[in-house]
Amino acid sequence: MVEITNAAEVQKSLVEIYHHLHQHPELSDHEFETSALIRSKLKEWGVSLTETQLKTGVIAEINSGQEGPTIALRADIDALPIQETTKLAFASQNAGIMHACGHDIHITALLGAAYVFTQQPLDFKGKIRLIFQPSEEANEGALQVIDAGHAKGVDAILGLHVKPGKPVGNIGIRAGYVAGSIDKFNVTIEGTETHAAHPDQGTDVIVALTDIVGALQTIISRNVEPTSSAVLSVTELHAGTAWNIIPRTATFSGTVRVLGKKERELIRTRFKELVSQLSAAYRVNAKIDWYVGDPAVYNDPDLSEIVKDETGKFTKVFESHAELGSDDFSCYQELLPGVYAHLGVGDTGQVHHSDFAPDENAILTGVSYYVNNTLRLLEELR
Repeated sequence: MVEITNAAEVQKSLVEIYHHLHQHPELSDHEFETSALIRSKLKEWGVSLTETQLKTGVIAEINSGQEGPTIALRADIDALPIQETTKLAFASQNAGIMHACGHDIHITALLGAAYVFTQQPLDFKGKIRLIFQPSEEANEGALQVIDAGHAKGVDAILGLHVKPGKPVGNIGIRAGYVAGSIDKFNVTIEGTETHAAHPDQGTDVIVALTDIVGALQTIISRNVEPTSSAVLSVTELHAGTAWNIIPRTATFSGTVRVLGKKERELIRTRFKELVSQLSAAYRVNAKIDWYVGDPAVYNDPDLSEIVKDETGKFTKVFESHAELGSDDFSCYQELLPGVYAHLGVGDTGQVHHSDFAPDENAILTGVSYYVNNTLRLLEELR
């Protein structure tokens, strides 16, 4: 196990980086200053930057000069369109934008790992690829990285995400499914507009919409196996322009989150059947736009056991629970084995909330997670 030399000084330097990142958050595909800061620090430590066609984000590599596997380490770098309310001394200076998902912690931990790999005398064989990935919140950054060729030649990948409600510095690891797949839908219902006093002279899209939305909730409760994890949420409804007119069109949108591939396909099939058949029953037309998003996050069982064993040497490990939030880290796992872990950051409010304030004392444990597990996998996968 690697001990971080001058840990107190390293922690102080990393906290300064974290505070700066938190003060200057940037939205998906606009992480220009964030990328510049990352490049600056990596250059300062002698890390080789990789040329890339990515608009934002940074790819770098640490090469031992000796034959061995390639382990990729990923940190997402974008923020959310949320107005911060934490009142922290280093609160966001960018109005309406906040690191409310802890990506600033992720960046800092991976930068800390890069520092340790280059500034401490470590003996390893192989390559370490650093992926500072843009646009995770838009569910497209991982695919941008993959399409740019930066996942080629990688033998395994490690990721990390903050976990509020867990003790600071504890790390959660779970083999198998960790986070759900994500699909989005938009349905447009078209009927015949008419005066509200004469509904018989038209076809009521509002009545059709409300019955369809209600019926869709039976998919999970009556078609999906009860012990499976799945949710279908309708989150937007739009219809009408005046109180005395039955409108011509109505729309609704939402999302489906699920762990299993079989259940994902079942839900989509039943969704289309219900919308089509109920629309016909109400004599309206329905157009479904279905957007297939990221797959579920699935941790390789063998790698998970290795990472769990190694992580237990420097911190307490807990069993992560499978959740239906999503992360495009799963796109890498479709191509190569990987482990996505949770980093406890204390009782700090929930992610994607304006008052989220993770405990910065977790950063060094995040560094240790990246460093020690990378070195272990470089040995195990030779």
